[in-house]
This record gives sequence, structure tokens and C-alpha cells, in this order.
Amino acid sequence: MQDAAIFWDRAAEKYAKSPIADMDSYNYTLDRTRSYLSPNDSVLEVGCGTGSTALLLAGNVKQVTASDLSDKMIQIGSKKAQDQGISNVKFIKAELFDSAIEDGPYDAVLALNILHLIEDMPAAIRQINSLLKPGGTFISKTVCNPGSGTSLKLRLMKMILPLMQWVGKAPYVNFMEIHQLDETITSAGFKIIETGNHPAPSRYIVAQKT
Repeated sequence: MQDAAIFWDRAAEKYAKSPIADMDSYNYTLDRTRSYLSPNDSVLEVGCGTGSTALLLAGNVKQVTASDLSDKMIQIGSKKAQDQGISNVKFIKAELFDSAIEDGPYDAVLALNILHLIEDMPAAIRQINSLLKPGGTFISKTVCNPGSGTSLKLRLMKMILPLMQWVGKAPYVNFMEIHQLDETITSAGFKIIETGNHPAPSRYIVAQKT
């Protein structure tokens, strides 16, 4: 399986043009996320992609550090910020464990549609905890194991995923059970204060650093 940064660099242009599959769910979780943010907050987004969410939240906070391991994603995001005249979003090429993002502690860390793409998810969540202020907010949305109640398309995609990964057409994906994700987050020093599946099997979680 190819390096994740290479995969996402190659996918960046197509990713930037792809429409959001479920706009109602996206807008709902975006509004829920806004409700936990304040005008003086310093926010880190991990795995920001091309920055669409970071830019939409920019008006609700003081500063957003939008990080991604893909240089191409960061270039697209930076151009979007420039075109939209948004100056309080800083785009940086960095993985979660890179020192480049250790400008915290942050009031909030966002990990939206990224945790299932990280091989050592427990270590990633512990690192996120270390980047937050005491009482800080961790907001995530994570694709979990598609059960029998989810769409046939998603279940078929899971079945063919290993082949797609082998030929370089898909990244690493870890499909955890929802209860395992919840337990991993609480075990890393968080108290979960809101959950929801928007849509299933995408698990939306708001947690507070204890």
C-alpha cells in the first residue's frame, strides 16, 4: 500500500471537486460544531483536506490551524482562503505528531472524517488530548464499521477495499465498531458529552478533556 501523503496528493484535485454526499448531515454537524466554539477560541483541525470546513468555521473563532499531510490539499486550501479573503485560517502541511502543529494548547481540536484513516488511532487520540487546554473540546466524525443496516453500496465498498488498496486506489481504513470508538476516546482522557450518527455509520462525537 502506497504512502498516505502520496495517495492524498494524487487525489487532491478530484477530492476538491467532489460534492458532499449527504449535505443535510454535513450542515447539521457543522452547526453542532459551531455551538461548541467561541469567538476567542484557537482551534486545530487535523486532516483538514482542502479546508472547506475550516473556512466555514473561521468566522466563529479567533484562529484556525488547518493541518493535513498532503501538500496538494494544503495548497488548494490556502488558495481558497486567499480567494475568500479569510485571514484567520493558517494552513500547514503536517501530520498529527509533527512539531509544526504544537502551537497549542488549543481550545478545540477537530478531527472530521480522519480518525479511521490513521493506523494507530488510540495514539492519535492521546496526542489530540495533549494538544488541548484543560477542559478543551475534541470534536470528531468517524466512519465506523458498516453494519447490516447501512447501504449495500457501503458494504460492498468495504468488501473490495483490500483490492483497491493493493492497486493504490484506496487509503488505509480502520473500520471500528461504534462502541470501540467511544471507549477509545474515553480511555484517552475524555468525557463524551454528545454523540450521534449523521448518517450511520459516521459517528459524530463531542468530548471534553478531563
